[in-house]
Amino acid sequence: MTFSKPLPMPGEAESEPLPLTPAADPWGVKRAENLITSLTGILSARVVVTSQGEVSEVHVLTLSDVQPKQVVRNIESALMAQLGLKIDHRKISVAQTADVRPIEALQQEAIATRAKRRVVVFRGLGVRPADRPQRVLVRVRLAFEEREAEAEEQGTDTMRNRVEAAARAAATCLDELLPDNSVALEGAQIIEAFDRKFVLVAVHGLGGREAQLLTGTCEIRESAERSAVLAVLDATNRWADARR
Repeated sequence: MTFSKPLPMPGEAESEPLPLTPAADPWGVKRAENLITSLTGILSARVVVTSQGEVSEVHVLTLSDVQPKQVVRNIESALMAQLGLKIDHRKISVAQTADVRPIEALQQEAIATRAKRRVVVFRGLGVRPADRPQRVLVRVRLAFEEREAEAEEQGTDTMRNRVEAAARAAATCLDELLPDNSVALEGAQIIEAFDRKFVLVAVHGLGGREAQLLTGTCEIRESAERSAVLAVLDATNRWADARR
């Protein structure tokens, strides 16, 4: 099988083929390679031709979840249908790789993995009636690196007090998980903005001699208590990471 060689212009002598460069591709190699790489599962392709334009080798790199025999058949069919080229299947070699992703995806995964390691993670929340009437117990569990902490706070059974109890429990967990720092809740409340309800918290963070008032918010979706815990984490995670 050979690629069709360009015909000389009238009055011009036939010359030897030019080197295969982006500007001069007399055998249509790039066109064939682009066609092959457009096929499903093929990551890259290289077509090798002789000085007479005859295909001597076709090398492709594919993902590991595609069958090499099917890849070869797909290449043969595509070249015949699109370019009218018939290639001996024995000239096609297939190499496979387990995982090839764009560098942007790898960078995003690395950032996400790092973020999960460095921040305090919400593990659980429980709300149940207390022994005293009209009161509830709010239990919060948080994790930081390899450690976990759990705290329970009691409050009257109103939305405002349930939110404050959840935020206090979250701050108590943080105070335990960050032994070199001190964390205390200043206050928590429900606010309305943009036709939505949010929990807004203020937390005092003390690291060494430096004290800061940290604020965080979280939209109320599942429950106000859960949003209170997440608002505390929103207020403190960046501050806590800076003090590791």
